Amino acid sequence: MIIFPAIDILDGKAVRLLRGEYGTAQKVAVSPVETAVRFESEGAGYLHMVDLNGARSGKPESFEIIREVAKKVNMKTEVGGGIRSLETVRLYLENGIDSVILGTAALNDKYLLLSALEKYGSRITVGIDAKNGKVSVSGWLSDSEVNYIDLAVECEKNGVENIIFTDIGRDGSLEGPNFGMLAELKSKCNCRITASGGIKSVDDIKKLRDMGMYGAICGKSLYSGTLTLSQALEAAGE
Repeated sequence: MIIFPAIDILDGKAVRLLRGEYGTAQKVAVSPVETAVRFESEGAGYLHMVDLNGARSGKPESFEIIREVAKKVNMKTEVGGGIRSLETVRLYLENGIDSVILGTAALNDKYLLLSALEKYGSRITVGIDAKNGKVSVSGWLSDSEVNYIDLAVECEKNGVENIIFTDIGRDGSLEGPNFGMLAELKSKCNCRITASGGIKSVDDIKKLRDMGMYGAICGKSLYSGTLTLSQALEAAGE
């Protein structure tokens, strides 16, 4: 299983939110670039980044910082937040980012999703963020009536290979992932699934590994010290 240490960027700073609420933002590191360099020095081979400003505005607000991170590290990097046009997809993928995450666009713009998949294939990941089982979009500020399983199955039919699933109610809470929702998703969808939201301990990593998750995104646990990157990498079998 792959461990993705996470860097969420808001107003140029590395922050963490609680359950996606922007008003709870807390600065957790000196800078996104220094944090990425540290993660790599500790053994990470992958990095997950989110442009929180972009998630709200629908356009890449933190591109320069993200590009700088990609220049400074040799990790495989994925980016989400505000990617709602093929031009933005191209912008990231031609500037050192290995894969981009479509969230809002995956639900609201099927043409973009299909076009991106046709052009970039497995470099396109879909992020499915759910609140009470229903998909949320636009930086989690807008809720839909679409069930998370239904969206995942539709994405798989359209050729999506990689899905990141987040239970918003667990995100940043250190309460553990929603193993039940993840198990149901895995039983209904053959995509590679990365778990996000609520991971606290090495036991969570081991359980996700044993469930057959493709990856696990670790954010607050690493910053708060309930989990170390070396523990997570060892438990995941990287």
